[in-house]
Amino acid sequence: MPGITLTLSGDKNPQLTKACVTLATQITCDILKKNSFETMVIVRHVADDDWFIDGRSLAEWGKNSFRLEVTVVDETCSKDQKAAYQKAIYNAMEQAIGNLHPQSNVHVIDCKAASYGYTGITQEYRYQHKDEFY
Repeated sequence: MPGITLTLSGDKNPQLTKACVTLATQITCDILKKNSFETMVIVRHVADDDWFIDGRSLAEWGKNSFRLEVTVVDETCSKDQKAAYQKAIYNAMEQAIGNLHPQSNVHVIDCKAASYGYTGITQEYRYQHKDEFY
């Protein structure tokens, strides 16, 4: 169950938000081999005047930015998958958002299976009792 927090610079834009959520979900499922029905995305918007890189706001830089954090169960994605994911997400956001500051970034968070889950059940428990769930 990947949990994605996507932070976008600038004012809310429903069309852009939907496009970015769709891209993040699709790329997460395709490259990290996750299920879309278990993938959640929370979107946050930060004003350009409140997003700083090297002490200067994005408004001063005249740039856009994003930060995507995805939490996955540790050892379920290879280094190669994570590298491909970084590149694919960045390129997709560059296309969707445009004019990105190069410090826009992706953070893949590996979480222990015993510390992560949904419906009140850890991923470790699901793994140990997979016959009950599948």
